[in-house]
Amino acid sequence: MNNFRFLGAIFGAFFLYVPSISFADDPVHFVSAIKPASLPDEKRTTLGLYLTAVETGEFLSVRKDALLIDIRTRAEVSFVGIAEEADKNIPYMVMDEFWDFDDEKGTYKMTVNSNFTTEVNDLVREKGLSKEGTIILMCRSGSRSARAANLLAQLGYSNVYSVVDGFEGDKDPQGARTVNGWKNAHLTWSYKIRGDQAY
Repeated sequence: MNNFRFLGAIFGAFFLYVPSISFADDPVHFVSAIKPASLPDEKRTTLGLYLTAVETGEFLSVRKDALLIDIRTRAEVSFVGIAEEADKNIPYMVMDEFWDFDDEKGTYKMTVNSNFTTEVNDLVREKGLSKEGTIILMCRSGSRSARAANLLAQLGYSNVYSVVDGFEGDKDPQGARTVNGWKNAHLTWSYKIRGDQAY
């Protein structure tokens, strides 16, 4: 019986949270359910444009001209999967050939990909867009995408969204990424990377 109550609470919270996108009176931007003040600092961007994974799926079904760039490492997309809707994997950060361990973070160090902005510029041109075009960045859980969005904003991109819960989502109290994110929302994804998505 307690299991049913627990599941009921989870489903109830999910359906209360699931936003529905609204373009209001602006055909370019839409109103997200996200309250920027509720985001941790590492997920905030200078442009202030945010989406959840669920909103991203809805957005892409309406706006076919938007670019979805998965900015995780090649290892992440290879072993964890990639959104079928992703236009391209362009890693914002990479692991060097000889990985150094970061004892404080309990993981291997990553450095900013020196080719990131060049690759994004090339993709934008290839798709016939400009720096005013809609770009959506998705990482694992919303921190790297915020930093990458800030970098693109510095280069003059004005319509860059960060997916705040990313592909895998935030951690639950036990440390597992089961709370939100693209995969947990049961949006379309695959372990197979298409040739046009590959970095």
